[in-house]
Amino acid sequence: MEFDIFFSISQTPDTSGRTPSEREMMSNFFEQVELADELGFGIGWVAQAHLSTEVQKRNTSPVVPHYPGEVGLCTDFFQVAREMFYRTSEMEVGSAVMSILASGGPIAQAERVGSFIALHGLDPNESRKLNIGFSAGRFEFMARPYGIVPRDQIEEAAWPALRGQIFAEATEIFLRLLNGEALSSRDIGATVLTRGNFRSDEDWGKVQKAAVDLRGLEAVPDSIEISRRYDFEEIKTIPQDWDRGLLNLVLGSHDPDLQVAANRHRPVQVFNLSITPPHIIEETHQRMSENYHKDGGAWERRMMPRTVMVFINDENGLTPEEQDEAAMEEAKGALSTYWNALEGTIDPNKIAKAADNAVIGNAESVSEQIVERYHPGDRLMCWFDFFNHDSERVKRNMAAFMTKVAPRVNGGD
Repeated sequence: MEFDIFFSISQTPDTSGRTPSEREMMSNFFEQVELADELGFGIGWVAQAHLSTEVQKRNTSPVVPHYPGEVGLCTDFFQVAREMFYRTSEMEVGSAVMSILASGGPIAQAERVGSFIALHGLDPNESRKLNIGFSAGRFEFMARPYGIVPRDQIEEAAWPALRGQIFAEATEIFLRLLNGEALSSRDIGATVLTRGNFRSDEDWGKVQKAAVDLRGLEAVPDSIEISRRYDFEEIKTIPQDWDRGLLNLVLGSHDPDLQVAANRHRPVQVFNLSITPPHIIEETHQRMSENYHKDGGAWERRMMPRTVMVFINDENGLTPEEQDEAAMEEAKGALSTYWNALEGTIDPNKIAKAADNAVIGNAESVSEQIVERYHPGDRLMCWFDFFNHDSERVKRNMAAFMTKVAPRVNGGD
């Protein structure tokens, strides 16, 4: 089993109510990055966010009105990644995940990827990959200033489903530009909405009605074509002569159709969350084994990194039983803080469900939980800094995991 690490860099109050400064947050992050490299984590994945979570609470329809502080401080993954590569020697770097709807959209993001790897690959001894996890972005407010908003009443009615289709359009542009293609918006597949895009007949009916009203249709349509979000004449990104073998792409979407469509253009792996039901995980593996782009070789389980929150307690002076109890209290405290921030309420059921999907306890207990829940071929993306700003403790937890848990899981002592 392979072990990666996830860094959230979330500047929010922890369970003690303390919020570190931006400088302290970034200093702690890079200390943890350097230790992660020494400990042997495979990829250091970094969360990317945009714009102030605090300020968006003043908007008309805030996405996370109760979230204190900033959801993440990494707003420019490429600058952070460059520094991470500089400070490490073995660990690869990844975005988890980068929005291709924000920061200028898919064209700008494709050009940044190419430019980064062109520089990264100047060192003939550099073989570490840049792992680009990409998505539409979790919070809508981060993409809205870039024009990702409904343009008429049809799009307003269709928005929850249409936003996913905009991401599909952006994904095709992004992937084909990374391939080095020259293309115009006319070369990109059209966006056509049907009943299958919506959760209910009622939702689809609202869109149909809006189309009839806006377009003066005489009958209710079975399908509705939406004009392109990205409209451009033929383009090709530069630089072109960069080593595409140094790039690994990972799609942050559970949409089965999009997973398949992306792999028509180039190898694109898939992110998965620890809270995803087991049958969805296995269905994804089956789908990808049948549809993974041939240039990427045969599909392997390790190609779908899985997020797992790690609440390990290996503190000195405690018995194993006391470590288990302390870890559970730490987990409940962090998860309570999270749900209160996200929804403004502490839902015991959600906390219990999240705890069931985390690994919690002393080193031996955590080892047993991982062996019981995960396939030996999985790659786990371990999250240690979840609502925890005690960097020294985070680093001790990282060390305990890689020196005591990882060997046990993989058949060592």
